[in-house]
Amino acid sequence: MDALRTAATGMDAQQTRVDVIANNISNMSTTAYAPRSAVFADLIYRQEVTPGAIASADGTVVPSGVQLGLGVRTAAIAMEIGQGALRETGGDLDLAIEGRGFLEVTLPSGEPAYTRDGKLEINPEGEVVTPAGFPLADGITIPADARRITISPDGEVYADFADGSASQSIGVLTLSSFVNERGLEAMGGNLYRITEASGDATVAPPGIDGHGLIRQGYLEESGVDVVSEIADLIEAQRGYELNSKVLTAADEMYAAATRIR
Repeated sequence: MDALRTAATGMDAQQTRVDVIANNISNMSTTAYAPRSAVFADLIYRQEVTPGAIASADGTVVPSGVQLGLGVRTAAIAMEIGQGALRETGGDLDLAIEGRGFLEVTLPSGEPAYTRDGKLEINPEGEVVTPAGFPLADGITIPADARRITISPDGEVYADFADGSASQSIGVLTLSSFVNERGLEAMGGNLYRITEASGDATVAPPGIDGHGLIRQGYLEESGVDVVSEIADLIEAQRGYELNSKVLTAADEMYAAATRIR
């Protein structure tokens, strides 16, 4: 009887699903968070009688065969790419990406990383950085005497000065996109890095080559649908309970077999 092992794989799968749901719900207020979903696949089958096998001397073919499944496994935890709702903040350095694309930042190691979290700040050197202090790869530096920053939908960054002089362009924001965004590796801190699965970054100004537009004074909200997550949580809990009942039933059947005299 393989029921004990099979039910155990089912319980493990539902536990993984609950872990993913818990992470989604905990990030329901995280800026630009992309929810995850657990993807499952059945395990290998024990082929006791292969479909299409010859069943008799006259050439009769077995139509279905006997294939005994051995459980389930986690195939992937996929990132659900989508556009979160835009929330108005009014901040000069609060940016939302409306459409495809990521902002590129530079890590202390020099490695590039990517984010859709547009909650930006200014460091003591005037560089535009993430809340963790990582500068944008575009190298935008705000002059010390700038009174106001304006960012156009196509990424042009302008500074207004206290002396009333005309607005001055101080740089251009670019966006990066990927053939397979689900293939990016999540690093935490709303950051992602390139992998073989994601492909290389395609860099272009907003609005070019399918990239989205920049919306100044807005932030992208988390993509988590709490109602859907709670429904999935209840379903996962029920699945775990059902697998545990199979485990109990198999155990009782083993106990009954050992009592036979």
